[in-house]
Amino acid sequence: MKHAVVLTTLLLGSGLLVLNTSSPSSKTGMKRVSKRFNAGESPAGNVSIIIDKSDYELSVYDSKGWYATYQVVFGNNSLDDKKVAGDKNTPEGSFRIQNKRVHDKWDRYMGIDYPTQESWDKFKQRKQRGEIPQNASIGGAIGIHGTWPHEDFVVDKYQNWTMGCISMKCSDVEEIYNFTPVGTKVTIQK
Repeated sequence: MKHAVVLTTLLLGSGLLVLNTSSPSSKTGMKRVSKRFNAGESPAGNVSIIIDKSDYELSVYDSKGWYATYQVVFGNNSLDDKKVAGDKNTPEGSFRIQNKRVHDKWDRYMGIDYPTQESWDKFKQRKQRGEIPQNASIGGAIGIHGTWPHEDFVVDKYQNWTMGCISMKCSDVEEIYNFTPVGTKVTIQK
């Protein structure tokens, strides 16, 4: 359900914790985090990530199903699919985490394998249709990372600020960095 307001829920007996949530369309600045909760439990088995640009959410799934959802922001307020280098749009499609590192500016960085063959095919089709200049380049260096030091408020306020990457609060990116290996499937959709 797009842009639904979710109430604060705490059901420890059933293993579900939903904290302080609000709809991105309201842009109230409340943190949206929900998580399957069992004290000390890490995701079971392989994880995958689905990023929903319309809802400003990054959701993690494991072998048991849904594990957690985190609030994220992007580059351009249009939330359009990436077309060319420098457009500040976040690409849509199926990707994989291709590298991970502690980052001096953005806390943690998990690079995705953009551009993929799917990305190149869309890029070439857009050139053929005249949607983008013939001399345009596709871009690259897209990843999931934290914010600048002491600037997690940009995520709380849904301020898109990146060059096309997915940005999370530093504590959130540190959490998923620890259980997300290279090769993890990442789907980005609108």
